[in-house]
Amino acid sequence: MARFESILDSIRKPATLLPLLLLAALALVPFAASLADQPFYVVFFARIMIYAIAASALNVALGLGGLVSLGHALFLGLGAYSVAIPAYHGIDNGWVHLAVCVASCGAVGLLTGAISLRTTGIGFIMITLAFAQMGYFVFVSLKQYGGDDGTPVNATSRFFGYDLGQPATAYAVAFALLCVVLWWTARLRVAPFGMVLRGARQNARRINAVGFRAQRYQLAAYVVSAVLCGLAGMLLANLTAFASPATLSWIVSGDLIVMIVLGGLGTVFGPLLGAVAFMGAEELLKMVTEFWPAVFGLVIFVVALLRTVGLAGLLEKLAPRTPAPPSGPSASPGPAAPGAPAARILGEHA
Repeated sequence: MARFESILDSIRKPATLLPLLLLAALALVPFAASLADQPFYVVFFARIMIYAIAASALNVALGLGGLVSLGHALFLGLGAYSVAIPAYHGIDNGWVHLAVCVASCGAVGLLTGAISLRTTGIGFIMITLAFAQMGYFVFVSLKQYGGDDGTPVNATSRFFGYDLGQPATAYAVAFALLCVVLWWTARLRVAPFGMVLRGARQNARRINAVGFRAQRYQLAAYVVSAVLCGLAGMLLANLTAFASPATLSWIVSGDLIVMIVLGGLGTVFGPLLGAVAFMGAEELLKMVTEFWPAVFGLVIFVVALLRTVGLAGLLEKLAPRTPAPPSGPSASPGPAAPGAPAARILGEHA
């Protein structure tokens, strides 16, 4: 009963309630679009959810593990071409596409992550960027598959008779996958694995001193992040029926980082809020002025200058403050339990 009440209290907080209402609104978009006879909204919000999945994937490595990667567009592109290349040869079996996506993103993520994690700071950023650019030029050189112009996806993924090339099907799968990823991220943040990652982000030396191998945890997070980003790329290729080397551009990696920062770095709903804000503002500004990149850049500059904790952090500030417990002899803590130093090191960091 106490746990149920704790869950209800958590849901009542603006930082949780408003994102849940946003998810509920996204669930109703196909019905609203059908009533208004506006299929554009299904495609548009499906793209938002796909990029929210990719941003959530990067958030595992960046927000929890502190790995600033400018190369996650590589995995988004690999996921897209995992559909496009088999489709070029007439293969529309979704399970084949999924297997190629998971295998390629997992293998490339393991290889590039193992090499990149030998460096830190700006070195890590630059080497992940270099890997992404290498992937970009590899796909540009594949003239058989369209080269720089990209290639259409003529045989979209089919699962159990359902075609992901249909916008409504792609929307439903993207929504379900987004919900699963958000739920998994929430569990990961408070799981031992996630706490080690967050501790390594603060001080990897202390994590190693406690007895954990911080680099192994970071590599595992990087690979999982790569696979999830690849799944987003697979959905994107099915939704647009097209795959292009532009998906592997470092600009796309930068967009994902901006979404995470706008939404809230390391938070559960931050990538979703950031994706909605980023792509929604982009679409609105396009209708107002052709110089929308300059206006949007100024908005991002102001957000960075104010050093806010993102939209999720602003929602958290709306929650009513709970009074601090009374101090005094009665409130003094008892003797420290065994393993207390490790608990402090790996303790939850808001």
